[in-house]
Amino acid sequence: MHVDEFRTGLRAWLDEHDLRPVHDGSLDGHMAQLSRVRRALFDAGWMRWGWPEHAGGLGGPVILRAVLGEEVVARDLAEPGIYTLIEVLAPTLIRYASPELLGFVPKLLAGEETWCQGFSEPGTGSDLASLSTRAVRDGDAWVIDGQKVWTSLAQYARRCVLLTRTGGPGHRGISAFLVDMDSPGITVRPIETMHGRDEFAEVFFDGVRVPAARMLGAEGQGWEIAMSILPDERSSCFWQRIAYLYNRLDRLLAEAPAASPRQLGEAFLDLHAIRCRSRLTQHRRTRGDRLGAETSVDKVLLATAEQRLFDTARDLLPGAVEYGDSPWREEYLYSRAATIYGGTAEIQRNIIAKRLLSLGNE
Repeated sequence: MHVDEFRTGLRAWLDEHDLRPVHDGSLDGHMAQLSRVRRALFDAGWMRWGWPEHAGGLGGPVILRAVLGEEVVARDLAEPGIYTLIEVLAPTLIRYASPELLGFVPKLLAGEETWCQGFSEPGTGSDLASLSTRAVRDGDAWVIDGQKVWTSLAQYARRCVLLTRTGGPGHRGISAFLVDMDSPGITVRPIETMHGRDEFAEVFFDGVRVPAARMLGAEGQGWEIAMSILPDERSSCFWQRIAYLYNRLDRLLAEAPAASPRQLGEAFLDLHAIRCRSRLTQHRRTRGDRLGAETSVDKVLLATAEQRLFDTARDLLPGAVEYGDSPWREEYLYSRAATIYGGTAEIQRNIIAKRLLSLGNE
């Protein structure tokens, strides 16, 4: 299906089907709304476009998924952070899972299940290669012990794409598994966050037995799997978040009509820059080009645009962030993490310097 045809049909369908949120703004409400939206879009076929047929999709170019997410987020039908996790996890299974495990992907697309990503650990957030959660082979299973942190939506998740150490130190000793979150020995503890929505959690693994058939790819292939996830996160996911930020800029214009043109112009230019950059990334991905270190540029531009937008909202709406329960307050506080999650700004700039500009180690 052509992109323009897809967008036109999707918009008409969304106009006819009322999927606007009716929840109370809690995380439970957001999760219920996410499942409702995914289910409706899947049943109507929209959620299946852009995914391969052998994984329950209808085929078509990958960019259709970005268009779908853009329309959903621009209409405020689902919170962008939790909606876009599907773009991180489903492609991983499609690339590396056995045919048996691929059978779980339609459940994720249809909103029947939520999954999480078990990567970061205490003290090893950006230094992923030093992770210490260990899996030891025991017959036809692996026994996992360790801890993960900043695991988004773990308290809602049915399954987890988990990185563990199955060998020696470094990249080559890391393997990945698809773990059922109701397995004996798993404890989930939500983390209280300053923006008031506890979407992160600590996850503890104490002698968790995982069938050997649940390994993704081959033993020692975990680092490759982890690196393949980053381009997914920085393509469709970023495009959808940009749509959300444009939505918020429109809202700011409506609430602060007498605002400084200079400040609004700077916020718009930052958003326009990341949208142009992300558009290039979308088309490269659709062509099947390999995405690598250059997506760190996307990450830096997006974080910059997001923080400037909400800094501008704080300046132009006095008290909206500092006092009361305005939505601007929650969104401003969340934006403080934009230079941390998904790879810190410092790490991204190092990658740009070393891998793209060949500036060496100094």
